[in-house]
Amino acid sequence: MIFVTGDTHGSFEKFSVANFHRQKRLTKNDYVIICGDFGIWEDSARDKYNFDWLESKPFTTLFVDGNHENFDILNNYPVEQWHGGDVHFIRPSVIHLMRGNLYEIDGKKIFAMGGAQSHDIQDGILDRKDPDFRAKKKKLDRNGKIYYRIKGESWWEDELPNDAEYEKALKTLEKCNYSVDYIITHCAPKYLVEERLGRKDENRLTEFLEELEEKCEFDYWFFGHYHANGFLTDKFCLLYDQIIEIPKIHFYTNLKKKK
Repeated sequence: MIFVTGDTHGSFEKFSVANFHRQKRLTKNDYVIICGDFGIWEDSARDKYNFDWLESKPFTTLFVDGNHENFDILNNYPVEQWHGGDVHFIRPSVIHLMRGNLYEIDGKKIFAMGGAQSHDIQDGILDRKDPDFRAKKKKLDRNGKIYYRIKGESWWEDELPNDAEYEKALKTLEKCNYSVDYIITHCAPKYLVEERLGRKDENRLTEFLEELEEKCEFDYWFFGHYHANGFLTDKFCLLYDQIIEIPKIHFYTNLKKKK
């Protein structure tokens, strides 16, 4: 079986037996896919414990990256092959699906394209190499509720794909004639966010995803990033704390659904 869910941010309580009781009947040949913001953040004992805890689960955990990942750590894992595409093995059954790759899983073609632009950077990106870093940070902190990030500590340029990753995605889709079963991303096509969520998310990636929708044939497209749950169209499903089974399309978590 294949299940899909939204952002975890390094907190995996949705996968407890109490919240996800279906796991009692799953094996490592069943998969739970996380639509970005998995939660690789620091090389800490806590993170290692959490990844080991996921490894102990009966199912295999797959994820695309979001914008809130430590890409210095993530990209330091060796690139290996798995089910037809490039991956990073965080643990033997905790696996990062890399950008622009296609995977054959249980007879289904699954295209992965992680990444997104951070929304919580309205007050800027600070750099510790900047001689005015301390003064700028102190001023922002003094102003109360602010939204800034620090380069290489809480924000990375790699949150958005680079040219090679866009090229990889196009070549991958060309090989399969732009026909897949499922698409897994973190953010969504620009127009969809604007029309269905009433939000702005305009950047190269959301525009690229918009172009892919026009070219691709697919059954369902799953994504996270916007912290809500529900189908925005008959094919586009936004997920956050809920876990959905495909292709049955049924929600299985006991967590309270976000409004």
